[in-house]
Parts: sequence; structure tokens; C-alpha cells
Amino acid sequence: MASNMAHSGSVGRRLLVTGASRGIGHAIATLAAQRGDKVCLVARGAEIDSIAAMIGGDSFGIAADVTNADDLARVAATVAERWGGLDVIVNNAGLHRGGKVGSIIDADWDASLATNLSGPFRAIRALLPLMSAGGAIVNIGAVVGFRGFAGDSCYGASKAGLAGLTQVLAACMLPNVVVHVVEAPPAAYLRRCASPVVAHGFMARATFT
Repeated sequence: MASNMAHSGSVGRRLLVTGASRGIGHAIATLAAQRGDKVCLVARGAEIDSIAAMIGGDSFGIAADVTNADDLARVAATVAERWGGLDVIVNNAGLHRGGKVGSIIDADWDASLATNLSGPFRAIRALLPLMSAGGAIVNIGAVVGFRGFAGDSCYGASKAGLAGLTQVLAACMLPNVVVHVVEAPPAAYLRRCASPVVAHGFMARATFT
């Protein structure tokens, strides 16, 4: 049933969105709640509870860091207790650190990979047991992960790695779990958008399935 819901566009799915306090993640969570889905919003800040309350519907927030495996285990336990399962994971949490190769410090490189690549991996690992009935995993990628931009070594490498991880997961995942990576437009485009909803609509193109 859950797998059919994930494919057909029916309402009532159970979604978890990381990086849901603002931007693309907040827009996805808001649209899902408006259409009647249950939404778990995950973000590092404690204000995520109030953000979830503002979105309304059957939404709730969990303050957690995707780079922390213990935090993600707590998220999985909370979702299991509240819903008993999960239909959709949206790995949106991201961190941008720019700079040319010669000027990048190790801390920025490590932080980019920890958030943009290891974070989605750890989230999927923690939450996948809740998707035994089927569903969808959506990884929010970036254009720079497919075609390089000067000065974007950290971010580009991490998003390229996420695209590769998505392809591997799509090849080995359960038959009733689909995996996508979605190219997010450059930040400059998002800043020109009239609303997060417009930005979200621009992103609705799956690169791998």
C-alpha cells in the first residue's frame, strides 16, 4: 500500500524531511502537509518544533544533526513510535563550503562531505528498516554534482558522491522502494524565486530512478 502511495501521488503518506527549517526542505514539508501528508521535519535548531506547528496538519519536528549517528537513531526511534513506519525520506540537509582547491581547509572539506554525503547515507541506514512496506527515497542533489563549477570543489564533490550513492541504492534497493536524486538549481536562482514553492517546482526532475 505504501509503495503504491509513493508512486501514485495519493495523500496520507508519512514523510521525513531533513534540513526542513528553511529553503527547499521547508517548502517540501509545507507542500506535503498542505496536501494531507504526515510530515516529520528534521533540522539542527530547536526551533524546528515551532516551525512544524506553523506548517500545521499532522506534522512534528525533531531537532537532530544528520552528521550524528546517535541523533539519527533517535529520529528513527521517534518516528517508529509515532507512526510505526515511513513512506518517504527526503534527504535535503546540506552545507555549502566554497573555495578553490589550493585554499580549501580540511575542516571545510570534511564538513561538506559529512553533511552532504555521509548525512544522507546515515539517514537512509537508520530509517530504511521503517520502509519494509515500500516507499521512496529522494536525495536532493545539485547541478554542480553533475557538471563542475570553478571554486566549488567541496560542494561539487559531495553532491557528485550523493549522485553516485543514489545510483548504487537504486540498483540494490528493495523492489518496492524507489530512489531518486533531484538536481537543485544554483543558489543564485533560488534567491531570485518569488517563493520557495516556485523553487520546489523547478526541482521536480528525477535524474536517477
